[in-house]
Amino acid sequence: MAYDEELAERIRGLVAAEPGLTEKQMFGGLAFLVRGNMAVAASGEGGLLVRADPARSDELVSTTTARPMEMRGREMAGWLRVRGEDVSTEPELAHWVDLGVSYARELPAK
Repeated sequence: MAYDEELAERIRGLVAAEPGLTEKQMFGGLAFLVRGNMAVAASGEGGLLVRADPARSDELVSTTTARPMEMRGREMAGWLRVRGEDVSTEPELAHWVDLGVSYARELPAK
């Protein structure tokens, strides 16, 4: 499945002014990177892939609709999937984009 281009455009509108922003095809989708670190992506599986502090993964999964990303059958702490229907409004999307961008800003530049 290709990523949702409309969702990618909505993300782009929220992060366009972010210093050090780049876009890159990753994980079958379009990722938005801050200083070389992935922050958020329009996922090829639909919805968002959000990078968050791994220490917050369990909390975010238990208190939101996000679920852990799985790679080769293994859950990846700090990588969250958010369904497209859960980011249908701008405030919902902005919440997840801000979470990913804030975490990416904290990481060392690549």
